[in-house]
Amino acid sequence: MKSKTIVLSSLLALTALSACSREGEVIVSSGVGVFATRTGCPVVAVPDGTGDITLFSPENSRDASAIDVTATITNLRPTCNSGGETIYSEATFEVQARRRDASAARAVTLPYFSTVVQGGSAVVAKRIGNVTLNFAAGQYTVSGSGKAAGFVKGEAARLPADIVAKINRKRKPGDADAALDPLADPQVKAALVRTSFELLVGFQLTEEQLRYNVTR
Repeated sequence: MKSKTIVLSSLLALTALSACSREGEVIVSSGVGVFATRTGCPVVAVPDGTGDITLFSPENSRDASAIDVTATITNLRPTCNSGGETIYSEATFEVQARRRDASAARAVTLPYFSTVVQGGSAVVAKRIGNVTLNFAAGQYTVSGSGKAAGFVKGEAARLPADIVAKINRKRKPGDADAALDPLADPQVKAALVRTSFELLVGFQLTEEQLRYNVTR
């Protein structure tokens, strides 16, 4: 998967992740009544255009009548332990598939990727896995399951103490910066991006399959 397909904003790491451990949480406040919980856990998501796959028969046809198998990644469920020197994030998911011809039993193996991304664009690690779907004779739909996981260095995913202090510093009416949003500070913004990680999961598509998903 090329980096241009990773379109998830890294600033989503500001949102609270209920699946993450409470150990090591940092409460980040803008000073105007807006709070977000940062735990160091990566945001888990499926990048645009990679959550579906379509197989054709014959392969070079793109007619609707040639659609052989379609599959979708769904029910993505993250878990994470943000304590310690290394943060371990895991995601389980389902693959729901449908085929056109159910006359015989058939096994279909679909490749998927799991990628750890830092700052919205830097690929830290990538792994390829497979989900095998077993259709029984006469069965049009089937589901399978997969798992993705990634490791992140704790120190790389946590905001430095001086940045946390700058965000959470109490401001009194009349202070020169009382009306300024600390999250708009260039140093703070850069630190938020640098310490933001995503665990992205999707089908390992060919260029042609990705083009089909984007343009259909």
